[in-house]
Amino acid sequence: MKLMISAGPTREAIDPVRFITNHSSGKMGYALAEAAVAAGYEVYLVSGPVNLKQPDGLAEFIPVISAADMAKAVKDRFPVMDAFISCAAVADYRPVEISAQKIHKQDGDMILRLERTEDILQSLGQMKAAHQTLIGFAAETEDLRARALSKMERKNLDWIAANTVGVPGRGFQADTNAVTLYARTGEVVDFPLTDKKTLAEQMLQTIFSKKG
Repeated sequence: MKLMISAGPTREAIDPVRFITNHSSGKMGYALAEAAVAAGYEVYLVSGPVNLKQPDGLAEFIPVISAADMAKAVKDRFPVMDAFISCAAVADYRPVEISAQKIHKQDGDMILRLERTEDILQSLGQMKAAHQTLIGFAAETEDLRARALSKMERKNLDWIAANTVGVPGRGFQADTNAVTLYARTGEVVDFPLTDKKTLAEQMLQTIFSKKG
């Protein structure tokens, strides 16, 4: 099975020195990639900037920086994939204009105009063929179940992994996580707090056990 996974944050440049990003460490995505390789899958990892070792045994490692970079890398490869797990924390907005030179301090405030980036999962949901499996993540601070189910429906996902962020020991930067998996079929699977390696193995087994 050909499985593509996205991991880590994206960086949206403001000028040659500064950028907009988020707290994603890439640990969950990399744990999924390592578990998938160990399970015998042909794994393609699309990674934003992280401080992690590239997993051994990948079919391809694709480093990217911006949301636009990630969108292109993922969409170019998706048609030949059997499944895609979107674990990356992709920026929803980017600066409208990128300064070619460093912006220096001036008196008063500075207004930074932002525009929407492409919704990669939604694009893939529109591209998805009948045999492909599309899995997303919903990292939320409130209304976790409702927001996850809404995202699964809007983006035509087969599964969504919902997890709470902003809680010690869970989500961004942490080595552990707790996740609830929701399936389009109505199945719900709760995974209690555990290390991300174990969680990745459990998630893959649950999602792909019915695919043979």
